[in-house]
Amino acid sequence: MRQAIQIFRKDFRSYFVSPIAYIVIAIFLLVTGWFFFATFFLFGQANLRNFFSLLPIIFSFVIPAITMRLVSEELNIGSYEILLTMPVTFSGVVVGKFMAALAFVVAMLIPTMSYPITVTALGQLDWGPVLGGYIGSALLGAAFCAIGLFASALTRNQIIAFIIGMAICFILTLLDKMLFFLPRSWLGVLSYLGADFHFQNISKGIIDSRDVVYFISVSFIGLYGAYLALREKH
Repeated sequence: MRQAIQIFRKDFRSYFVSPIAYIVIAIFLLVTGWFFFATFFLFGQANLRNFFSLLPIIFSFVIPAITMRLVSEELNIGSYEILLTMPVTFSGVVVGKFMAALAFVVAMLIPTMSYPITVTALGQLDWGPVLGGYIGSALLGAAFCAIGLFASALTRNQIIAFIIGMAICFILTLLDKMLFFLPRSWLGVLSYLGADFHFQNISKGIIDSRDVVYFISVSFIGLYGAYLALREKH
């Protein structure tokens, strides 16, 4: 665990050295703020339903941009070989980089807490769905960070890593929206595989163990895939 914490500190610090982190945060806040306040004043409802309904789609693009450099950059410039000469394990590398990406996503979400504060000032807000939405956002962010880390471990090219990560996250997000194209016998299984289906359940303020297990399972699969990819490159 000490190895993972050291890598977490290094990678989390490196996010804020690069201007890309600030650009990603600015774009994320601009997009979410625009869609939230535009629909909020249009419908005049004191809730964050529109914000949380759009979050999985936005995360599908933003989180792969955050994770694309985690391994790809080190593979490209050769620092990955130097990293392996240090007393670290593959699992320590994967967990440390995953924690750094997830911490950055949480840091990116913190400014959005101004949205419920604004709504509270303008009307009566039910805080149950808000708390559920932020818990779901953290779980969804963890799952997508694991997928993005896996994509980054597959290639030296950051753009390819971004495209792979975005494609997987996008498919998981829209999977339950494409069920009418598929046979009825597949509906139960494929609806369970959809990330948005589980996220929207939690964002209603209902914390169901099945939804939590889903996000933990996706995170584990992504991290294990990244672990295997790193071992393959050794």
